Amino acid sequence: MRSYLDFEKPVAELEAKVEELRAMAETGSAVAVGDEINRLEVKAALALKELYADLTPWQKTQVARHPQRPHCLDTIAGLIANFIPLAGDRKFGEDPAIVGGFGRFRGESVCVIGHEKGSDTESRLKHNFGMARPEGYRKAVRLMEMADRFGIPLITLVDTAGAYPGIGAEERGQAEAIARSTDVCLGLGVPSVAVILGEGGSGGAIALATANRVLMLEHAIYSVISPEGAASILWRDTAKAQEAATNMKITAQDMVRFGVIDTVVTEPTGGAHRDPQAAIAATGEAIANALAELQPLDRDTVRQQRREKFLAMGRSMGRLAG
Repeated sequence: MRSYLDFEKPVAELEAKVEELRAMAETGSAVAVGDEINRLEVKAALALKELYADLTPWQKTQVARHPQRPHCLDTIAGLIANFIPLAGDRKFGEDPAIVGGFGRFRGESVCVIGHEKGSDTESRLKHNFGMARPEGYRKAVRLMEMADRFGIPLITLVDTAGAYPGIGAEERGQAEAIARSTDVCLGLGVPSVAVILGEGGSGGAIALATANRVLMLEHAIYSVISPEGAASILWRDTAKAQEAATNMKITAQDMVRFGVIDTVVTEPTGGAHRDPQAAIAATGEAIANALAELQPLDRDTVRQQRREKFLAMGRSMGRLAG
């Protein structure tokens, strides 16, 4: 069953009417409703297209968090053949918030690492809503170093509100684990492509997104803190999250304009949650294009290109701040 966001109410009403007419037609209690169904379907499609053509940053935040949006495991299932997940950081334990392993993308070996939020209550609790602990980032480091050793390109799938802020995580060195993961990302000699699938929150996202190419789905968000977190700090009022989202410049369109990401991946009309297969296919095309650009480069060039990318980003942000 489709789940509608608050701002999608006009579309929900039209589509509910279409379903009602279809049910009536199937029971034979209505005559010649085909034309009315077609008219309402066209009207609903147009309303959806107009609505998604001009989403506010807060509305994009809601879309990025939609529970039916394709997540890491959905994307892996749709794009990666013969995926073999690996577990554990060889130091403390396994963290289901980060999924990682090896498989084949369009016939070529790849290492895939990503945040998994879960798709229902049970899986969300299992994966801790995609909020990783230190052992998750240390597992990512282990897999990245393995990929680098064997010359296997890296694909990371980012979808997290941020790293888990619990006491246990802090005691086990959350900040160090994130910093170490970011450092290893920067030093890889193999091509790396990161995709922001939904939420790209804080250092928890950057730990996997420090790549040669950073792609971002059209209605995803990428920020140093959640709008609610920013509102609670700035105004001590989470009700101002909508205002914070507008001022924080967190959308894919903002990110490409500032040079933080390289490519915006177009989503199906109505968001990735309306047609997950199409969204995953578009993501696959964007990843393939990015890897094709990077594959001819030698290890030193790959590393230098990534370094220059992030140094240029820092200089650009410095000029904006000045």
